[in-house]
Amino acid sequence: MVEMYEDIRDAVAKLCDDFPGEYWQETDRERTYPTEFVKALTDNGYLSVLIPEEFGGSGLGITAAAAIMEEIHKSGCNGAACHAQMYTMGSVLRHGSDTQKQEYLPKIATGELRLQAFGVTEPTSGTDTLSLRTTAVKEGNDSYIVNGQKIWTSRAEHSDLMLLLARTTPRDQVEKRTDGLSVFLIDMREALGNGLEIRPIRTMINHATTEIFFDNLRIPAGSLIGEEGKGFRYILSGMNAERILIAAECIGDARWFIKKASDYARDRNVFGKPIGQNQGIQFPIAESYAQTEAADLMVKRSAELYEAGEECGSEANMAKYLAAEASWKAADMCMQTHGGFAFAEEYDVERKFRETRLYRIAPVSTNLILSYLAEHVLDLPRSY
Repeated sequence: MVEMYEDIRDAVAKLCDDFPGEYWQETDRERTYPTEFVKALTDNGYLSVLIPEEFGGSGLGITAAAAIMEEIHKSGCNGAACHAQMYTMGSVLRHGSDTQKQEYLPKIATGELRLQAFGVTEPTSGTDTLSLRTTAVKEGNDSYIVNGQKIWTSRAEHSDLMLLLARTTPRDQVEKRTDGLSVFLIDMREALGNGLEIRPIRTMINHATTEIFFDNLRIPAGSLIGEEGKGFRYILSGMNAERILIAAECIGDARWFIKKASDYARDRNVFGKPIGQNQGIQFPIAESYAQTEAADLMVKRSAELYEAGEECGSEANMAKYLAAEASWKAADMCMQTHGGFAFAEEYDVERKFRETRLYRIAPVSTNLILSYLAEHVLDLPRSY
């Protein structure tokens, strides 16, 4: 099957050749940020693909962005170090003022400014976003005072800007439960040490994630994106883009696992024949291939709807669910195919196994996707 944006895919794959397994093994071992990799993607314009040409980007759609992220993961690399810039861009592009776009987008396109941090999740609310407690209180006409805490805010130490969701109207004072939340674009270079604290969290994978603390952080009123109190709606649109791009990464991971397993099964000889000759080895590989190709169709469908400006919440959620399931099953299959060698760092299987497991939990867990489909598509009673 001929893929869309083959030229972009080929160019990304060639770039990724400069960052082989040894590079990722070292960053994983030392828990260092892949600065050189992110810089290469930025310098070649791949992270600004969604920014309109008038602001220095390529002006392409989510399908091109998905192709880039898929190819990164298919090449054995990890796009988690930079994918947020893709999906956080939507809030600024769709709801930001002309002044905000002129001020930030050209610098983001060139890499002068990094937009990699997305402050939504909190320790107490988890996936119940409407219960978040971080507040932004208007003071006069020129500023907001932010107080609260965020968790799992990845790449905060490697970002200049952060997209923040905070409550601007108390929950008991809004007509609709989705009202009262607002989106802000915060310059963390000015905020750090002036009411903003970042604490790294060491995790199972090298994800550069953190906890964020706000203690009377004063931000300009001009940091507000769009209309006050409508931030949840803005974030939802960005979350659809996030699901599509993460799903594309999962497809890339699955295809990496399938190729890795197939190559090993052809080359590894035990009992005088290739292990891939055994149905117990080849059938799980073939099953993973079928599941991955089916999931990829949903990823493409959701991207088409998103680009057309049509409702795609169900499709984006299904794409994320199916792709995450396919990549995880492919990961387990690849581990089984390699046997004991899968645990050796040099094969990269154990690293990719850990990395792809994340996407069944975040962003948006498989259970939350299933509850969404049950309630909003199948018209079943809400389960929580």
